[in-house]
Amino acid sequence: MVAQINYTKGFLTPIREGQSTGTYTLDRLPLQRGGLLGPVTLAYETWGTLNALGTNAILVTHALTGDAHAHDSEHPDDAKIAWWNPLIGPGRPIDTDRYFVICSNVLGGCSGSTGPASVDPRTEHPYGMRFPIITIHDMVRAQHTLVEHLEVRQLAAVYGGSIGGQQALAWAVLYPEMVQRVAVIAASGSLTAQGIAFNEVARQAIMADPQWNCGDYAPGRGPATGLSIARMLAMITYQSEESMEQRFGRHAARREEVVSPTAHPDLGGRFDVENYLYHQGESLVQRFDANSYLYLSRAMDLFDISEGFSSLDAALARIRSKALFIGINSDFLFPARHVRTLAERVRQLGGNATYIELASPHGHDAFLKEWAQMTVALQQL
Repeated sequence: MVAQINYTKGFLTPIREGQSTGTYTLDRLPLQRGGLLGPVTLAYETWGTLNALGTNAILVTHALTGDAHAHDSEHPDDAKIAWWNPLIGPGRPIDTDRYFVICSNVLGGCSGSTGPASVDPRTEHPYGMRFPIITIHDMVRAQHTLVEHLEVRQLAAVYGGSIGGQQALAWAVLYPEMVQRVAVIAASGSLTAQGIAFNEVARQAIMADPQWNCGDYAPGRGPATGLSIARMLAMITYQSEESMEQRFGRHAARREEVVSPTAHPDLGGRFDVENYLYHQGESLVQRFDANSYLYLSRAMDLFDISEGFSSLDAALARIRSKALFIGINSDFLFPARHVRTLAERVRQLGGNATYIELASPHGHDAFLKEWAQMTVALQQL
């Protein structure tokens, strides 16, 4: 059980009808690996209206470099403006006419929530690498206090993919009586050794950059080269050989060339896929904090849903939600067989679990691209 968490009220600002943005601050949060962190602020957005009983809320949890902006009411069909736009809104699987939808930037993030770039009140300087180790469980417990602050008494559903799927699974295990339905998408009970290996190479790229300076860098002066290379590697794990062949093949760069992370000249020209990776790296550097990348990717590695329980079965047996597990046939970051095995295990333990597999060439990223299949899948929950 978690020690008592103290909190102070945050603020909520309507930004358009049915959509609001806000922050919420806890005085302190007990951490899974020990110690207290505080104050802790979570930035969040909401859509729709909470009913009088506080029972029609849906929590959406984001992936590694995501944020709270899962839906945009003014541009509801543009997935580049809000990362799950096509699935959220009136008449969609996450129906804002029926549900009060919440999405918060995770603890450790850099889009308004407390993370390594936040000021440590003890030193009046950014935490940097003095920020404590955080886990998926810590993120979920912070979200739980936010949900209670918003006067939600029961969650109609929790939906999440990738590291968001880890959060969704943790919600179902840690707060079984509060969650009616859960969708665990492209995630399993723990990351594979191969997944951990990819994440560690990405972290080492960041820490090898001289501008990282052991995590002490000024805003806008961080390890751009290292973070860009880390993102390039991650983008490879999010896709598949088939999708890369379909999209890029061996074509030479077909768009305006982007400067490579190292700014060194190309060796005998540039392939289109290289240009794409450079663009992805450059884009992340513009919006994401390198230290947050270190901490959040490590939280992904450390996640083990059985931690704190006598066994994996003991953890999974706590699930009372109607559970939907969605795997992706071309995903090698969270292979579909591991997602399917998790669903089967929940069923064997008496849980109400369904498994659906997306057929897609897009790899791990399919839950952010296959809108028609995702719509059909989520309607099964």
